[in-house]
Amino acid sequence: MNPTDNHEQLAALMDRIANHRDKRAFSQLFAMLAPKINAFGNQRLNQQGLAMDLVQETMSRVWTKAHLYRPEKAAVTTWVFTIMRNQCFDMLRKVQHNREDAFGDDIWPMIESEQAQDDDTDFLLSDSLLQHLDELPLQQKQVVKGIYLQELTQQELADKLNIPIGTVKSRLRLGLQKLKSYMEPHHD
Repeated sequence: MNPTDNHEQLAALMDRIANHRDKRAFSQLFAMLAPKINAFGNQRLNQQGLAMDLVQETMSRVWTKAHLYRPEKAAVTTWVFTIMRNQCFDMLRKVQHNREDAFGDDIWPMIESEQAQDDDTDFLLSDSLLQHLDELPLQQKQVVKGIYLQELTQQELADKLNIPIGTVKSRLRLGLQKLKSYMEPHHD
């Protein structure tokens, strides 16, 4: 099959999906594009499970947004791979965000309070951590305290400090890295 025939076949499948919600056409399109999306996902996400999630998310969007496809603007593969790329970026951002959250949890040691009542466990920040928190530069200390002590969201803190959310994220990451380096020699 030459490339022109393939483009025409894909365009015909998209037309049937968009205008008739044709499940058989979607199944054919899925079979044709899923291996390429999976290969891209494996290459970018480095996990087979995430690659399969990328296939599912991409093709779900293709199904729900098929009516938006315009053959005069792009080939079907270009349109689908643009959806795939955007979905991949979203997944990478989510993975990075989860890593940052886990990193923050790892270095935020808490100790059991001796004053806990009944079976409830009350946690207090260790004195050592609070001491090291005060050693951070003022801007990083503001952000770490805002997120972890005042329990503000990053957006709430950005609004409160009148700075971009990206600046909050950078200061938080730097502050957490410094806290971790302060705590490592003292932490078992």
